[in-house]
Amino acid sequence: MAKAIMVQGTMSNAGKSLVTAGLCRVFNQDGYKVAPFKSQNMALNSFITRNGAEMGRAQVVQAEAANIEPSALMNPILLKPTSDKGSQVIVNGEAIGTMAASEYFAFKTQLIPEIMKAYNQLDVENEVIVIEGAGSPAEINLRGQDIVNMGMAKMAKSPVLLVADIDRGGVFASIYGTLMLLEEDERAMVKGLVINKFRGDIDILRPGLEMIEEKTGIPVVGVMPMLKVDIEDEDSLSERLDGRSEVQAVDIAVIKIPRMSNYTDFNVFELIPGVSLRYVKSVGELQNPDMIIIPGTKNTIGDLLWLRQSGFEAEILKRAHAGTVVFGICGGYQMLGTKLSDPFGVEEGGDVAGIGLLDVETIFAEKKRTIQVEGYFNNVQGIFKALSGSQFHGYEIHSGVTNFAISSSLSTMKPIYEEGDVVPEGSQNITKEMNVYGSYVHGIFDGDGIAKSIVDALLAKKGMRPEEVHTISFAEYKQKQYDILAEQVRKNLDMKKIYEILKAGV
Repeated sequence: MAKAIMVQGTMSNAGKSLVTAGLCRVFNQDGYKVAPFKSQNMALNSFITRNGAEMGRAQVVQAEAANIEPSALMNPILLKPTSDKGSQVIVNGEAIGTMAASEYFAFKTQLIPEIMKAYNQLDVENEVIVIEGAGSPAEINLRGQDIVNMGMAKMAKSPVLLVADIDRGGVFASIYGTLMLLEEDERAMVKGLVINKFRGDIDILRPGLEMIEEKTGIPVVGVMPMLKVDIEDEDSLSERLDGRSEVQAVDIAVIKIPRMSNYTDFNVFELIPGVSLRYVKSVGELQNPDMIIIPGTKNTIGDLLWLRQSGFEAEILKRAHAGTVVFGICGGYQMLGTKLSDPFGVEEGGDVAGIGLLDVETIFAEKKRTIQVEGYFNNVQGIFKALSGSQFHGYEIHSGVTNFAISSSLSTMKPIYEEGDVVPEGSQNITKEMNVYGSYVHGIFDGDGIAKSIVDALLAKKGMRPEEVHTISFAEYKQKQYDILAEQVRKNLDMKKIYEILKAGV
């Protein structure tokens, strides 16, 4: 049986995910077999496990920090928003349908057996489980149906650390108010307080720490500084998606479509000196990039229509014919084709013309394809020809089946990669000055040397010297960041007290 400890927050974006990842790394370094767990996650950024199950990326990050392979057991319920009022519901890695918020609210307690089945399996396989909550436990309108905060703490019989964000101001009020809105038995489960994102002189803060301990009877187990650590965060709150205006030697613009998913596909480019990776929301922000990326999306047809209405489609066509590299990933790949058909009403229903830069057509199927893939780039032409033969790894998660229309005018397309006996799903269009590419594989840029090869080609196109740009292994970089996080957790949290809380339980 594993010992459990739960990290909850006074609000969204208080830093729960980061503290959870840090604790996972510390426990792992101390020799424990540790796993993360979050009963319900809401995110557009998802991951596909080795057995084809879909889960939230926050728990993937935490699993990486714990040096274990991600499993959907760590995130048995994933909600992927499809609109402001509804989400696709994924249970134990499999989509069970799309529900309106009110429908899911009435339904979710029926998923408790699935949550506990996943948790109990992790309980048997590990020595420590670090559980993450969601939002705030003080949402009094949701208390009766809670399966992710105090409801989960009770099911797991787990003590709770409450994390509060001091950077937003009002940290002591948020701590005290949260605790006062809990039921007495829930308040008794909170065994430690963590102040997060602190800047300045901690001696000035100490009187407040003493007063909040006196008023609540709960010890402050640490004050975490505002960290400069590069670890993936929750998609909807990521600072990565903020507009960036600086342009460096190589400028890559990712179009920030309304329902963008898996933006982490492009993080590797941020590690390369001299490369700017910008997320642009309007044609005016596009400027003059060396490569335009159309990312994945939760609603391909809806976001394609947005590209059309916002003027992005016309600008992409203009830039592509003028020589700017265009690369589509997953939904972005589908949009670059000639036609998208949705006979089953998976998204919008009906047929819609694609952007027309790739000679492919996509038909949306009722069942998603979720699979990890390994392969190699096959006979790449154009600016990225040096990628031919390079190995890649990643995962696919999409509803569409994409077919090649070899007989049409865009007949110069070739598959980018092959994967065993699976039909190749990547394509390219090298016509005159055009360099347009598409792939279904999330994480395709993460393989050793792939991002660097792309940057080298973009530099060479501008007459610049690729040898002036250096990079490191993305996998090694991430491991280093987890170690930095663990070092800060040890330095700023009272791990002796946290171990006492862990072992005492509730």
